[in-house]
Amino acid sequence: MSPSPPFVDVETGTFDFEQIWREAYPILGLVLLFGILGLLPLYLGASFTVSYGLESLIGTALTWLGQLILAVGSGIVFRYVIVRAIQLSDV
Repeated sequence: MSPSPPFVDVETGTFDFEQIWREAYPILGLVLLFGILGLLPLYLGASFTVSYGLESLIGTALTWLGQLILAVGSGIVFRYVIVRAIQLSDV
């Protein structure tokens, strides 16, 4: 007997929205966490650059920091999605 497909209610044949929300909630949390953490330095870097001109070392450093946080956060979210997909396929 093959296992039931994920996110489908076997009895009714419709989507199991409770299971979809349980799986989407941690992903949403990770995206918001790294999005907010990454956008704060980007915002501060942009405000330093506008205030002090393009030569602002602090603005450039904050912009790079924001991009680094967003890149690392994207990798962590992607890794979480892949690991969770593997776990769901083994069930």
